Amino acid sequence: MKPDLFITPSREAIKRALESWQWLPIKGREPILVTVFGDMFFEGDDGIWFLDTLVGTVQRVCTTRAELERLLATTEAEDLYCLAGFVERARREGMILRDGECYDYTLHPVIGGKIEYANIQSRDFVLAVHIAGQLHEHRGRSAAPSA
Repeated sequence: MKPDLFITPSREAIKRALESWQWLPIKGREPILVTVFGDMFFEGDDGIWFLDTLVGTVQRVCTTRAELERLLATTEAEDLYCLAGFVERARREGMILRDGECYDYTLHPVIGGKIEYANIQSRDFVLAVHIAGQLHEHRGRSAAPSA
């Protein structure tokens, strides 16, 4: 597991960032890792879960922290969960995160932005994660059939 693929926001920042994600089953699960894109791994009694802010889902990825460490030691997992290729390019090109920031999409893909390096920027962590939660929740409501 490469430490440069993760950030360490404060507990308060994580709590504020997750306010707009309460519509997903994250209650009772403790955030244990935050990627530089603001995605999060949670630990619960039922295993380790991944909040994907790009897709707007939370899914169980393994059962223990040891399994998670083994998983994140693979190139495939670094790319899938941490977008390692974008991170490496951003750092190589001088886009270095400051405290309290994460990488984010200039125009989020949920509203038509492209998943490409040209659409990546640094942004305040709380703002980026909070906005993504709002966008996904709104999209879910818009896609739901009316009663």
